[in-house]
Amino acid sequence: MSLADTVTLAARNAWALTFGPGVQAPDPTPSTVLWDEPHRQLRRFEAAESDSAAEGSAVLLVPPLAAPATCFDLRPDQSVARFLLGTGRSPYLVDYGEITFADRRMGFEHWIDDILPEAILRTSADRGGAPVDLIGWSLGGTLSLLTAAAHPQLPVRSITSVGSPLDYDKMTGVPQLRAVAQITGGIATSTAIRAVGGVPAPLTRIAYRATAWDRELKRPWFVASNIARTETLARMEAIDRFMSAMPGYPGRFYGQLWGRLILNNDIGRGVVQLGARRIALADVTAHVLLVGGPDDVITPAAAVESGMATLTGAASVRYETAPGGHLGILTGDTARDTTWSYIDKFLAELR
Repeated sequence: MSLADTVTLAARNAWALTFGPGVQAPDPTPSTVLWDEPHRQLRRFEAAESDSAAEGSAVLLVPPLAAPATCFDLRPDQSVARFLLGTGRSPYLVDYGEITFADRRMGFEHWIDDILPEAILRTSADRGGAPVDLIGWSLGGTLSLLTAAAHPQLPVRSITSVGSPLDYDKMTGVPQLRAVAQITGGIATSTAIRAVGGVPAPLTRIAYRATAWDRELKRPWFVASNIARTETLARMEAIDRFMSAMPGYPGRFYGQLWGRLILNNDIGRGVVQLGARRIALADVTAHVLLVGGPDDVITPAAAVESGMATLTGAASVRYETAPGGHLGILTGDTARDTTWSYIDKFLAELR
């Protein structure tokens, strides 16, 4: 590219970033809505017309709360959904949508007993009753495991948990949170959450950005250094769109997360107590793949690997690591050669 072309491209990108719509418009993978009810929209991703229809296994993508479902389909080369289509599989996605004050009474049970079982059964039915492979990112993986443990009759063949916290003793900052909570017995936090009906979306966005403070700090220099690299800027934009669309947590759900997982570390001990009910990870009988990130500051790799000790009833359990931050291990620059490759091999061996 000539100097004149480079200058022209840089000027065009600078305009697009500051005054225009961005350097690259979103290009979501085509999908068909199969079911659309509040907090449980189910979509099936479709192969391009030039590709043959997916004939492989059904894969249900399970996002966490407080993160948009677009985590699995950020852009064409950062899309778990497109990758799965490319391997001949049939990916589906359950989308919880926006979380508002009206949803404040929703708790873990709504996902474990209702939302995810329904999504699994509808996915299976769409594939003629075939078993379903689950892929959950972050807390989506934790919810997938708890759902399978609570309902062993569901047609779940395997569960892949990427960056999923399975031991809060090993989570960054949790010991400090517990020390502060001991002063009030944790009441101050739970009372505040109940008062506002949950964790509002703006707060989850601020918290996520805070975990990547170095990225935010270096952003001006990053943009200036890559102003003529449209593809690099487009990847940055995709992450920015993702973070700006983060929803919040329902009050009851976060209260349970705070009390049972963060303060008491039920999940690390292998049994989550929800009222009088006990859900044991040892009751998961499907095949399990755990993927942790040594550079993940939100869910350290050790917190993911702990599942090896608690998933004692699984048909098989394997643990892999991938470079990148919390989102990066799912859909970063190296995900295709690490996490996605692990998933492809894992699912292929289940045939």
